[in-house]
Amino acid sequence: MRLSLYLWLFCCASVQAQSNNEISHLLKELSNPATQEQAFSRLSAAQSIPFVAEDSVLFLYQGTANEVKWMGDFNAWGYNKSFNNVGTRIKDTDIWFLKARFPKDARLDYKIVIDNNLWILDPINPFHQWSGVGGGSPNSELRMPQWKADAITVVQDEVPQGKMIKDVLMNSKVLAYQLMYSIYLPPGFTKEKSYPVLYVTDGFEYLHENMGNIVTTLNNLLYQQKIEPIIVVFIDHREPANRLNNRRMTELAMNEQYLHFFIDEFMPMIEAAYPVSRKAEERGILGTSMGGLTAAYFSFSRPDVFGLAGIQSPAFWFKPAIYTTCDNAEKPPVKVFMTSGSINDAQEGALKMKAILDKNTCAYQYKEVNEGHSWGNWRNLLDDILIYFYPAKG
Repeated sequence: MRLSLYLWLFCCASVQAQSNNEISHLLKELSNPATQEQAFSRLSAAQSIPFVAEDSVLFLYQGTANEVKWMGDFNAWGYNKSFNNVGTRIKDTDIWFLKARFPKDARLDYKIVIDNNLWILDPINPFHQWSGVGGGSPNSELRMPQWKADAITVVQDEVPQGKMIKDVLMNSKVLAYQLMYSIYLPPGFTKEKSYPVLYVTDGFEYLHENMGNIVTTLNNLLYQQKIEPIIVVFIDHREPANRLNNRRMTELAMNEQYLHFFIDEFMPMIEAAYPVSRKAEERGILGTSMGGLTAAYFSFSRPDVFGLAGIQSPAFWFKPAIYTTCDNAEKPPVKVFMTSGSINDAQEGALKMKAILDKNTCAYQYKEVNEGHSWGNWRNLLDDILIYFYPAKG
């Protein structure tokens, strides 16, 4: 046992030494006027910026500046002050670098900040991940060597497409304002049968092809017969008349009036128009961040209505009362799939909730990935959630 541990430690040390040597050699090339231009051109042509060796990363930027920083998931976009994100300029050059280490399967969003003012995409890195609400904007994407893109999120020509009914308007009496929603109907949909249903908060973002891209995942899972046909209802929190006004921070903040609207006004309207199941065990609620908080709040407040809760990177910190709401073993059971990134994401709150689920013997799955608070994280876990809630029968 001791010999195996020594061998493992020796291998880790050898791999780390090798990656350090690669980066040190590269920095020497970039510091030498005779090899500098050729080395940078070689990296650019190979699209190898950032340069990654095992678990080590060398961020690089070439350009005139007084200061260059890297902001991203790795330092919580500036909130985590323990991560040194300030670049170093190679002497007598306009090349800046930053060294860092991350898990080998990490995937992280970032931008380059010039002189504390100009935020830009990494001009050499071809990989982007969109972020934000209301459609957001792109960030550069760091892909460590063991991270792999999930083919389930890629459109396949041979896969039948479900039908989308988009941007349906509704005037709510409970909320006293107008809102929008969209509906996904699976391929082969018929009104003659009843379908399990999933309600999705931040619906515009989950639908966005550069963010959640959930329709592609649904179509592919159905084609591969990994899930049963379901109807999905997407709530859009943007004001229809002014889509820059997003109401999510109010609607999704353990809002009792919004829960009342959802159960007593919105769902009855959907159930009157579409053949969706009215069984709690076939009705789910899914959301991320504030939507993850809401998925927990809705399902544990009304487990007789929502028997399935998809909770991604939940913002439990925003309303700590959620822990008390969910800590009730006397209520009907809720089936939960909860996810979090391990890098400046919702891990602390998610693990606290996981302990509550354990204590109350809830049926649940919990999954962590070495990523941050990002749609790249959430999109790649949707297939796991959907398969857990709606597995193909037979």
